Amino acid sequence: MPNIFIINGHEEYAISPGKLNAALVEKAQTLLSAKGYTLKITTMKDDYDIEEEIAKHQWADAIILQTPVNWMGVTWSFKKYMDYVYSSGLDSRLCNGDGRTRKDPSKQYGTGGTLTGKKYMLSLTFNAPKEAFNDPNQWLFEGKSVDDLFWPMHLNFRFFDMEPLPTFVCFDVMKNPDIENDFIRFESHLDRHFKGS
Repeated sequence: MPNIFIINGHEEYAISPGKLNAALVEKAQTLLSAKGYTLKITTMKDDYDIEEEIAKHQWADAIILQTPVNWMGVTWSFKKYMDYVYSSGLDSRLCNGDGRTRKDPSKQYGTGGTLTGKKYMLSLTFNAPKEAFNDPNQWLFEGKSVDDLFWPMHLNFRFFDMEPLPTFVCFDVMKNPDIENDFIRFESHLDRHFKGS
């Protein structure tokens, strides 16, 4: 998979200027370029063109979504991106609608994806600590995993018939950051799942 499209979903706020997400995108760009990958990058600050963004999804062999977790999901600006870009791609460039047809409505919903064989990876930054997940004694997530929380985002990519790579997470980045080790883990994660073109 020689072509990689990185989406930086960060939305800048006074308490969260986006330095960590930008640094992770830069690290991914440096590491993957050195391995021979060709990269394209879009940030939510970009004045992006919907047609070009659809073309980037078609061009890419893998998509990395780098985003903070805001209120248990992606940022509003990335949700807006999805509403415009992904809805425009329903015309067969990203998927053939929902996969069903009027002639055969028995086809399974969500089987119209046209990005078959392409991969995606979620890379998330959380204020939540790692201990908040996968533990039924934790009050908020009640034993759920990060991927359980992000199941709707996984479904969005599955709707396009894309295949997941393991999710990467930086935990507790505001109250108890361990950024140096996060960077080490991130580089190791990329090394493990992107072997080189």
